[in-house]
Amino acid sequence: MSTTSDSSRPYAPASGLEPLRAKSGWIIALGIIYAIAGFVALGSVVFATVVTVFVVGIMMLIAGAAEVINAFQIKTWGKFLLWLLLGVLYIVAGFVTFENPLLAAAVLTLLLGFSLVASGIMRIALAFSMKEGTPWLWVAFSGLITLLLGFVILAHWPVSSLYILGLFLGIDLIVAGASWIGVGFGLRRRV
Repeated sequence: MSTTSDSSRPYAPASGLEPLRAKSGWIIALGIIYAIAGFVALGSVVFATVVTVFVVGIMMLIAGAAEVINAFQIKTWGKFLLWLLLGVLYIVAGFVTFENPLLAAAVLTLLLGFSLVASGIMRIALAFSMKEGTPWLWVAFSGLITLLLGFVILAHWPVSSLYILGLFLGIDLIVAGASWIGVGFGLRRRV
């Protein structure tokens, strides 16, 4: 083993980043677009909630169509009817979402609140079952925050359904934008 081959190895992964480094400006621009979209969503959380519900409706329609198409690939009647029924239910739910987006937002927000409460309880239970020396306190803290967030959403439901989904969308877009901007600048600094 020569020292020249060993010394070139640490730089090998950096050479794989060259194509990304060349596009770092575009990655930063993507991050800026995400962040702007996030601030626009936070500026009108009710509109962002409706947009979120419409996206969920579109996903339900696509999933329903895929289920129906898959049903016709099944050779047995029992499974065919089950897949077909599932696909039709997805399609109907998608159309109901478009017909009444506020009702869909209320249902989605209620499910989100219950999911956060359940997730918080599970994280707290997990934290107390972790061994000493592990970062159990951070897991417990995360679980507590998630549990409280779920309780806040449920305590203000159905009013919270007007803004929670849009608020989460806006925050998610801003965080995603910041991370893409960080990646872009990190690629530029990398030697």
